[in-house]
Amino acid sequence: MVFTDEALSTITGLAYLLAAALFILGLHRLSSPETARSGNVLGATGMLIAVVVTLLDRQILGFTWIVVGVVVGGGIGAVLARTIKMTAMPQMVALFNGFGGGASVLVASGEFTRLTAGGGEVGMQPLITIMVSLLIGSVTFSGSLVAFGKLQELITERAITFPLQKSLNLVLFLVALGLAAYTVGIEQGQLIFAALIAVALILGVLLVMPIGGADMPVVIALLNSYSGLAAAATGFALDNNILIIAGSLVGASGFILTRIMTRAMNRSLTNVIFGTLGDVGGAAARELIGKRPVRDTSAEDAAVVLAYARHVIVVPGYGLAVSQAQHHLREMADLLEGRGVRVSYAVHPVAGRMPGHMNVLLAEADVPYDRLYDLEAINDEFERADVAMVVGANDVTNPAARDQADSPIYGMPILNVDRAASVLVLKRSLSPGFAGIDNDLFYMPKTMMLFGDARESIVQLNAAVKNA
Repeated sequence: MVFTDEALSTITGLAYLLAAALFILGLHRLSSPETARSGNVLGATGMLIAVVVTLLDRQILGFTWIVVGVVVGGGIGAVLARTIKMTAMPQMVALFNGFGGGASVLVASGEFTRLTAGGGEVGMQPLITIMVSLLIGSVTFSGSLVAFGKLQELITERAITFPLQKSLNLVLFLVALGLAAYTVGIEQGQLIFAALIAVALILGVLLVMPIGGADMPVVIALLNSYSGLAAAATGFALDNNILIIAGSLVGASGFILTRIMTRAMNRSLTNVIFGTLGDVGGAAARELIGKRPVRDTSAEDAAVVLAYARHVIVVPGYGLAVSQAQHHLREMADLLEGRGVRVSYAVHPVAGRMPGHMNVLLAEADVPYDRLYDLEAINDEFERADVAMVVGANDVTNPAARDQADSPIYGMPILNVDRAASVLVLKRSLSPGFAGIDNDLFYMPKTMMLFGDARESIVQLNAAVKNA
């Protein structure tokens, strides 16, 4: 059967419409842990349809390198998906953001070379969209690599700042805009084109370097939005509707998530965009860390408090992920519920190093979804809870954010752990969280500190609860 060009165009458009519908439906189902798995499948199916239809519609003559790329890239992705640890998932997401931005740069560069190779006149619209894709994609690529390095501890998690840093960022941004405008004007500026990419890459590095580890959840969400915007701009350059739609969805969802994260951390979105978050801790604040008396406890004593409680609220943090203690924590919950104890989980929006990190971690241990509560839903319950059990969380439980106007984290919404009748904190030491300041919660008379690796401590608690 031979289709006319008009029929092929119609079929392509309908296929793109189906792919877009699958993207939107997949995003909707990602909003709930119960439907997230099927949402991923729907989104992946939509992308498969989009890729296949695009390749057929563009009538690619040589598929050899495309097949090689699919096999190699798919193989690497499959291996990483099977072997990556939950603790390294934020780093992986940072790399994905970077790869998305880098892909936009490569595609836009190829399109620029194709359009200018013949020496003929090139339209203003495709050149402008190419420049936008290059600028945003390059910033996303280099910025994501820096975020990966901080999360992987290849470079310091602390903010790296120097005098006139903001001014330099502004100058580089203006230079990048000038180079983009100049390249559009002369249409053949290969050297200027390369200079634009170089300046944008440097700008991406300088934007993320002054951001401390405490703000990485915001950075990851923002870079995710950038990668989507770069893809959408590339879609305009290629005149590809599905790429525009997919990029716009990623850009919008990433921006919405960024807003949620900034509200959860009491941060200014303007500060995030211009890379001025920095390290909120100071030397003076860190001098007092660990110098006040604490109420040290044993697994046996803590187990008695847990076993005879009526309601226990668990607050998971990054320490839970590091020790891979989620399965043992689920076992503890089962033991306590077997004794008639009600167990709930309070998940702060920025718990861990990435949005949703704790939700995925607990889902891995088959923690029932109806036991997970966000900050707004659970905060009033702490006053009625017998025990608040903090596993590796720090800044999100610090009452200074609520009570001390001179605290660097003042105004950040926290979990009201200190209002529970008793508090049990599982932590390796009294070291500060990402914010770099001491946590007054640790020194309250009602707080019991069980020091050690979270996994080992919970194993000991489980044994003690069985004998309580």
